[in-house]
Amino acid sequence: MPNQPMLSFTKSGIFCQQGGFYIDPWLPVDKAIITHAHSDHARWGNQSYLCHTHTKPLLQLRLGEINVEAMNWGENKIINGVQVSLHPAGHIIGSSQIRLEYKGKIWVVSGDYKVADDGISGVFEPVPCHHFVTESAFGLPIYRWEKQEIIYQQIRDWVLQNKANGFSSVLLAYSLGKAQRVIDCLAPLELPIFAHGAIANAQEKLIGAGFHLPAVTRVPTAEQLSTASEKKALKESLVVAPPSVDGSNWLKQFGPSKMASCSGWMQVRGNVRRRNLDAGFVLSDHADWEGLLTAVKATGASRVFVTHGFQSAFSRYLNENGIESHEIATDYGTTEAEE
Repeated sequence: MPNQPMLSFTKSGIFCQQGGFYIDPWLPVDKAIITHAHSDHARWGNQSYLCHTHTKPLLQLRLGEINVEAMNWGENKIINGVQVSLHPAGHIIGSSQIRLEYKGKIWVVSGDYKVADDGISGVFEPVPCHHFVTESAFGLPIYRWEKQEIIYQQIRDWVLQNKANGFSSVLLAYSLGKAQRVIDCLAPLELPIFAHGAIANAQEKLIGAGFHLPAVTRVPTAEQLSTASEKKALKESLVVAPPSVDGSNWLKQFGPSKMASCSGWMQVRGNVRRRNLDAGFVLSDHADWEGLLTAVKATGASRVFVTHGFQSAFSRYLNENGIESHEIATDYGTTEAEE
């Protein structure tokens, strides 16, 4: 059919019929192109994977022995006549937008992204296109981020205050992406940084892949804590852990502690109280309201497809402001599903 769109939204994921591949499929398929290594976008069971060079070791860490091919940003690959290239998304290390061109029509699937440069994840690159597929995780006007260095200083001040008062500091951050930023934020304090095993695994994998990231100390298991001095070292310590440890016995080994979450959801102050946290820092790996609008407008796209998040609100705003927009149902999760 001559007017058939290049991409369709199917029960298995975003499908390119001409190319014979899917982008971030949520059910197993033969050929998958992956925007980034978070679990709701990169799932086990596909016959083959194509991703950015920096994403490859993270996929192997998460998914084990898989058939994976890697590309660099800006490199072109022709798949059944469809020109495919990857471009920085700025979400986490290796995160990419997927650009597809066929018979003069250009689609871009952005995956998850943020437009502010965090110094680690690559700088978001607007890619001109006719059709743009965008997330909307924080697609409401209330979500507007402070500059990263302001948040970083707030985190460091909080840690130092806790230390002066005899408390450990436990910072909750997603193991892949957010944790690397939090560790980078804490490095100037020149204090030992203990990391939960999931975070230590990701940090070690990235350092092994050539990234210049601060080293961390893996939190030892109970069996590994053989001496009193080792146990004492965990008291009044600095700990980075995934949100899943909240409320668990794992936290007791750090003695009296204060706990904070690093998340865009902390923009709503009531979330700190409801989660019984001592502090919340508004640090997100997703674009805020202005970032989403900036990205959409920069593409020059005539049609926009809005996926997971505040789809209805963001899509309605685009339509009311002269940009044709459509809501698309996907199986991508909220930001919690990135864990």
